[in-house]
Amino acid sequence: MRTQEDFLSASEAIVFDRNYRKKINENVSNYEIALSEGLKQYANLELARERAAFLKWKIIENLDKYLIDFEASVIRRGGKVLWAVDVASAQNEIQQILNRTNAKTIVKSKTMVGEEIGLTNFLREKGLHVYETDLGEYIIDQAGEHPFHIVTPAMHKSRSDIAQLLNTKIGSSLDADASELSNDVRNELRDKFFKADIGITGANFLIADNGMISITENEGNARLAFSFTKTHIVIAGIEKIIPTLNDLDLLLPLLATYGTGQKITAYNSIVGPRNSDDDENSGEFIVILIDNGRTNLLAQADQRQALACIKCGACHNFCPVFKNIGGHTYGTVYTGPIGSVTTPYTNGINEFKHLSFASTLCGKCTDICPVKIDLHNHLLRNRRDIIHSGNNTNGEKIMWFTWKKMMLNRKNLNQGAGVKNFMFKQFFKKAWGERREFPKLADKSFNQLWREKSGQ
Repeated sequence: MRTQEDFLSASEAIVFDRNYRKKINENVSNYEIALSEGLKQYANLELARERAAFLKWKIIENLDKYLIDFEASVIRRGGKVLWAVDVASAQNEIQQILNRTNAKTIVKSKTMVGEEIGLTNFLREKGLHVYETDLGEYIIDQAGEHPFHIVTPAMHKSRSDIAQLLNTKIGSSLDADASELSNDVRNELRDKFFKADIGITGANFLIADNGMISITENEGNARLAFSFTKTHIVIAGIEKIIPTLNDLDLLLPLLATYGTGQKITAYNSIVGPRNSDDDENSGEFIVILIDNGRTNLLAQADQRQALACIKCGACHNFCPVFKNIGGHTYGTVYTGPIGSVTTPYTNGINEFKHLSFASTLCGKCTDICPVKIDLHNHLLRNRRDIIHSGNNTNGEKIMWFTWKKMMLNRKNLNQGAGVKNFMFKQFFKKAWGERREFPKLADKSFNQLWREKSGQ
């Protein structure tokens, strides 16, 4: 995890990388075009967003009830539900499954919760063969990197970058187009699905009333990951619960449209425990529900709405900060505006308080959110809480104490411009930045000018 100084240093490096900016701007432009087309399917987009926002509000306010309902439904169908309070307990639950099944090979679909608990590295350190089967995750894994974006993990790489990487890893042609590169990866992974002992997936939604999970994807790899293995492990955050199957009618199109600009994604699977009389063998269906700091955010009455996020990534694509500094700079799994809201509470305010200040507060993230999360105001609330909890430096305390003294005293406000400019530079120059010209206060205050003009 990065400290504030690391964050600033990484930001400094990336914003002047013209090659990076060219690739990101191109990918974001393509997304915006696709999104504008996808949104045309809605006769009343605002109504759909209002309905989704209300549904997610109801879920968050009654999260304990829906989680218990989901657990009961899974058990009733013959599956298992395990609860993990943090990364260590999640890894421990997975380790116990590995020990019991004597698994050697694992196929894994895209899951940000997997990144959150360090799943791939954990499994490989145990000597297991782990294969990332999502194309973007496969590319990132081969490059030895972490996902750049929660929907498009290889967003920062061009076709040429990917071709060069896959040429060294699996012998792809340097001149291969996107379709040929995808086929090369597909051929590389195909037999892994049939030989794997365990399939691990995430879940876009957990359906409380029937104990099923919903997975939405465009490649079909997640479906393959759980179709041929005897054990299917689902790892998901506790906030992924929805009350009923009918809720997918609203949420799946919103997720697809705001995620990639599609009307609906290519593959939408609803899966749960297999029936005991299934001819293909019943197998195991195990859901690990992960807290890992989410209840800390749930306890914040003003900011708990952030748990309503459906992980579409739209706020990233419209955020000027994310587009300039990139996903890796944040040093966290969840980046962009939503990550800046949630990470201080899930991972620790002391270490990640700076993320709440890494925003222009332009409000674009709030405007684009399909479930109407009040993101930019949540960032302001985070800042308030950070100050009230004493997580500000002595320098900041002195600065605002001095500012208050000046603002409450007319004599101080009427001090000469030289004194005031000196004070401003002492307290604000570092925060203002080296590349912006520091503003100069007027020689006379408005109060002084008014008195001179009116002769008082």
